[in-house]
Amino acid sequence: MLRDSTQRAFLEILEQNEIPFELNRGDNVLRMGDTGSVILFRSLEEFERLRGTNLAWFGVDELTYTHEEGWLRLEGRLRDPKAKRLCGFGVWTPKGYDWVYRRFVKQAGESYKVTFAKAKENRHILDAVPDFYERLKNTYGEEFYRQEVLGEYVEAGTDRAYRKFNEGTHVRKKGINDEQPLLWSLDFNVDPMCSVVAQRDGEALHVVDEIVLRRSTTVEACEEFWGRYRGHWSGVHVYGDASGAHGQTSGKSDHQVIREFFTKKGQRDVELRVLRSNPGVKERIELVNARLLNAAREVRLTVDEKCKKLIVDLEEVSFQKGTFTLEKSKHPELTHLSDALGYLIWYEFGNTKKYGEQGNRLL
Repeated sequence: MLRDSTQRAFLEILEQNEIPFELNRGDNVLRMGDTGSVILFRSLEEFERLRGTNLAWFGVDELTYTHEEGWLRLEGRLRDPKAKRLCGFGVWTPKGYDWVYRRFVKQAGESYKVTFAKAKENRHILDAVPDFYERLKNTYGEEFYRQEVLGEYVEAGTDRAYRKFNEGTHVRKKGINDEQPLLWSLDFNVDPMCSVVAQRDGEALHVVDEIVLRRSTTVEACEEFWGRYRGHWSGVHVYGDASGAHGQTSGKSDHQVIREFFTKKGQRDVELRVLRSNPGVKERIELVNARLLNAAREVRLTVDEKCKKLIVDLEEVSFQKGTFTLEKSKHPELTHLSDALGYLIWYEFGNTKKYGEQGNRLL
């Protein structure tokens, strides 16, 4: 894309306007003839290679196909002392509610400005092919047309795992009920160690908090939970990954560590609610979707607005294309919080007895 799209268009503009330049194709470095300014053409696939470069400005094409860290590296290099104005820009077609959406649309700060360009504003294409967009409308599906042609933010498609989640519907501010137990569910992962805190109200579940710790242990997770909720004496129910029952390098399992921690703190009404084995990924995620919105159009799962990382998880976690395997390689920090939530929901609402033939006598 760098060579066939961005660089080609850039060179055509220079040549059409008779602007002198020299291009070193081996290094992909262009020097402007009149000003001596140097322009680097680089891929953001390996953004760590951008370290050490002092920039006056940068531009990124197809921003949604890059990592957020690449953008941040470029922002950090805007420090050329000769520049009268330091700035960067990116252009993109929406690709679901990803980091680009969060940074520039949903939570845009004062340092960012977003321009939404409608398809038919591109007079250059319409001058050459007047029915260009009508052709695409007849070829593309409705959602794909709205995203790729109209530039609208729509659902990311069937690969999105928690497809029933909608921020406007499911994110609500709700206080903690001191008379109800806290439901604490963990995903036993070292980096990050993630957990969610929720409360149940009949068939409804509300996530009140999230805990995310980098390079942490189960004991440190317990200490963080205790620091936030030591005054809650209506009970604590602990859920989590079934792997927590296995012994660690210390010889103790995560479940043993949690039980001993609360015993030492004097909080006796702590109940471990863990499964012998984890449910299937597809079944667990479908149960979460059913709590978000079931066939009767009932919403029975909500999330507090301060659970920002969990909200990102529910918006962005996806399956590998054509499978029910979660995509973890692109964004390693995703899936952990939603996994923790899934274990809790499976125990509370999916861990039911099967009806039908039984191996024992009824009478």
